[in-house]
Amino acid sequence: MNLVHKTIESLWQVVAIGLVLGAGLPMVFAFGVRFMSGSVNADGSVSKPTTTVKAAGVLCFVVVLVAVVTGILFVMKDFLAHDLGIHLF
Repeated sequence: MNLVHKTIESLWQVVAIGLVLGAGLPMVFAFGVRFMSGSVNADGSVSKPTTTVKAAGVLCFVVVLVAVVTGILFVMKDFLAHDLGIHLF
């Protein structure tokens, strides 16, 4: 029974990370694109986004960029540690 419990616990961790990185990052990027685009008014004209909305869009892009760079560095951690002597994680 202990093995089943550990397996289910590990499975939920993998599913959670998969949802965050697999679907969450593209969703955050899509929100950033949406925040940076203008909105269409009733008369058909396009209004520019406000400064607050642009800041939210930039924040979304920064979150995605940090996640991607962290992932690349995590994959490269053995190379960085062995060849360059840089220990990040």
